[in-house]
Amino acid sequence: MLDAIAPGRKGRVTTVAALAALIAILATLTTPASAQAPLPIFDAHLHYSHDAWERLPPKEAVALLRQAGLKRAMVSSSSDEGTQMLYAEAPDLVLPSLRPYRSRGEIGTWVNDPGIVTHLESRLARYRYVAIGEYHVYGADADLPVVRRVVQLAREYKLFLHSHSDADAIERQFKQDPDARILWAHSGFDSPEKVREMLRKHKNLWCDLAFRSDHATMGRVDDGWRAAFLEFPDRFMVGTDTFTPERWHYVVEHARWSRQWLADLPPAVAERIAWKNGETLFGAMLAPRAP
Repeated sequence: MLDAIAPGRKGRVTTVAALAALIAILATLTTPASAQAPLPIFDAHLHYSHDAWERLPPKEAVALLRQAGLKRAMVSSSSDEGTQMLYAEAPDLVLPSLRPYRSRGEIGTWVNDPGIVTHLESRLARYRYVAIGEYHVYGADADLPVVRRVVQLAREYKLFLHSHSDADAIERQFKQDPDARILWAHSGFDSPEKVREMLRKHKNLWCDLAFRSDHATMGRVDDGWRAAFLEFPDRFMVGTDTFTPERWHYVVEHARWSRQWLADLPPAVAERIAWKNGETLFGAMLAPRAP
C-alpha cells in the first residue's frame, strides 16, 4: 500500500523509513513498565559510620547507591569522616549531613555533652553540609543548652535539622526558631493522623519514611498514609536508614520496594515523594557559591 503511494526506488526507501519509524513507535507503546527506566530515588536517610566504612570501602558503598538507582543520597555518619570520604568519592550523588556524634556511643549522651558543640562548630567551619543530623532528642531534652546551640547553628549556616524526635521535641525546636527547617526522621514513628496534624501546624516541617513499613503492604499504600501523601505530596521523602553496616546491603532492595508502593500512588505524587521533594529542598544547597 505504501509502495503504491510512493512508487520507485525513492518510494521504497521512504517506505522502509516509514516502517522503521512505525515499528519504533509501536515498540514504545508495547514496552512493559518493568522495562522502562526505574523511578529515581532520593534517599534522605543514610549513615556511613566507622563500622560501615571498615567493612564497605567508599567505592563499594557508592557502587551500591548507584546500583539502587539513587539520584541523591543524604548521608551522615559517626564520626563525620565517613560522610566526607563518601562525598569525596561521589560529590554528584552524596549530600553531606553533619551528625553530632563522634562515635555510636554518644546517641544517648550527646545532649548533655558541651564537647559536641565544639565538634560541630569545627566541622561547620571546615566543610559544607545540607543539614545537621540525624540526631536523637525527645521531649524536654530539646530545651537543653547543647540542643539549643544545634538549632542556632542550623539557623546561622542556613541548614536543615534532621531530628529523630517525638512530636514534643519537634514543637520545642520550632519554639526556639519558628523559621527552622526540620526533616522529621521516621516521621516520629507516629500515626499518619498525628503526622498530618504536625504538617498542618508547621509549614517548615518535612518527613522521611525510613523504617516506616506500616505505610505500605504488598505494594499497596495504607489508607491513612495515602491521605497524608495526597494532602501533603511535597512534604515526604524516602529513607533507608543504614544504621548498621549490614543495612548497606539492603539499599538496593529497599529502593526496589519503595518503587513498588510508590506505584500505588498517582504518578505526580509518587515522583514528588520518590525524588523531587528531596531535590527541590537539598539539590542546590552545595552549588558553587557566587564570588
